Amino acid sequence: MWTWLHKLGSPKIFYNLANRLIPWFGWGALLLMLYGLYGGLVQAPADYQQGDSFRIMYIHVPAAWMSLFIYMVIAFCSAVYLIWKITLADIIARASAPIGASFTFLALVTGSLWGKPMWGTYWIWDARLTSELLLLFIYLGYMGLGSAIEDRRVAARACALLAIVCVVIIPIIHYSVTWWNTLHQGSSVSVMNQSSIDKSMLVPLLVMAFAFKFYYVAVVLVRARTDLLFQERKTNWVRKVLVNG
Repeated sequence: MWTWLHKLGSPKIFYNLANRLIPWFGWGALLLMLYGLYGGLVQAPADYQQGDSFRIMYIHVPAAWMSLFIYMVIAFCSAVYLIWKITLADIIARASAPIGASFTFLALVTGSLWGKPMWGTYWIWDARLTSELLLLFIYLGYMGLGSAIEDRRVAARACALLAIVCVVIIPIIHYSVTWWNTLHQGSSVSVMNQSSIDKSMLVPLLVMAFAFKFYYVAVVLVRARTDLLFQERKTNWVRKVLVNG
C-alpha cells in the first residue's frame, strides 16, 4: 500500500490519474444531484411538523457534512506534508480550502433560511451556528495565510500547522448540540444506530451527500491539476503535456 501511495505522490502519475477520474466524478456528481434533488424536492413527502420548508435540508445538511469532511482532508494532507514532505499533499490541501469554504458558507446561508420559519429569526448565536461560522473564518484564514507568504515552502508549512492546530473545531461542531443547550436539532442520521428519519426522506439525502462528495473530488482534482502544472512547469513531462495539448 505504501508503495502505491508513494507512486501516487508522483506529479506525472497524479496528473494522468486526475485526467481519467475527473469526467467520472463530474458526470457522477451531476447524475446523483439530479436524482437526489428530484427525490427530495418532488418525491419525498412533506414533514409533519416543518411542512415543505424541511426540503432545504437536501442542500443544507450535505453542505454542512462537506464543510467538516473537507477540513479533515486538509488536516490529513497537512500532516502528510509535514511528516513526509510530499508536495502533492500540500497542493490537495490548498486546492480543497476554497471548496470547503464555499460549502461552509452554503451551510450557513441555507441554515439561516431554514431557521427563519423554524426559530423566527435568520440568525442566533447558537453553539452549532457559531462554531460553523468559526470554521468559515478558519478556512478564510488558511487561504489568506497561504496568499500572504511568497515563499511556497514556508507558506505550505505555515498553512499545514494552522490546519492541524485548528482541527479541534471539528469535534466542537459535531458535539456542540450535545455539549451545550442549543436550538439546533440533533442528528437524524446515524451510522451505528437506526436513523430517526423516514427512508423516503433519508435516501435522497444520502444521494445528495454522495453527489456533493463526487463534486468535491472532481473540482479538487481540476484545481490540483492546474496548480501542479504551474509548479512543475519547468519539467520535461509538463513541456510534453503542453506540446501534445
